[in-house]
Amino acid sequence: MKDQHSGTAQDAAASGTGAGNTRNTGPGRLLIAVYAVFAISASARAGYQILTKFAEAPLAYLLSAFAALVYVIATISLARAGSTWFKVSVAAVLVELVGVLVVGALSVFDSVQFPHETVWSLFGRGYGFIPLLLPILGLGWLYRRRPSRAS
Repeated sequence: MKDQHSGTAQDAAASGTGAGNTRNTGPGRLLIAVYAVFAISASARAGYQILTKFAEAPLAYLLSAFAALVYVIATISLARAGSTWFKVSVAAVLVELVGVLVVGALSVFDSVQFPHETVWSLFGRGYGFIPLLLPILGLGWLYRRRPSRAS
C-alpha cells in the first residue's frame, strides 16, 4: 500500500502537476532563504535610495531596484513547483548572473556612472561577493533539480 502512494506522488511529479517539487527541499530551502533575504534587503535599500537621494546616482539606484525585482522573482519561482516556474527560475538566475557580471565590470571600468554602490557593484563586494556566487550556486541547483524530459 505504501508503494502505491509513493508511486502516485512520483507519477504526479512526472506529469508536471507539481506534487514532487524538489527545488524547495534540502539545500534548496537554504538557497530560497538567501534569495528572500536579498529580495528584502535589496528592495529596502533601493526604496530608501530612490526616495531620499535619487538625483545623486539615478542609474545606480534604478539598477538596485532592478536587482531587487530579480531577487523577488527568483525567490518566488524557486519555491514554486512546475516546469513553468522552473523556466522562470532559470531565466531569473541567468538575468542575475549577467547583471552581476555587467554591472560589476561597468562599476570597475566606468566608476563615474556608479558614484554610489548597487547590490551588484564591484561584483557584489558590499555584500561579501554573495551576489556573484549566488547565481552560480542557483544555476547548479537548478541543473541538478531540472524536470525530467518525460514530463
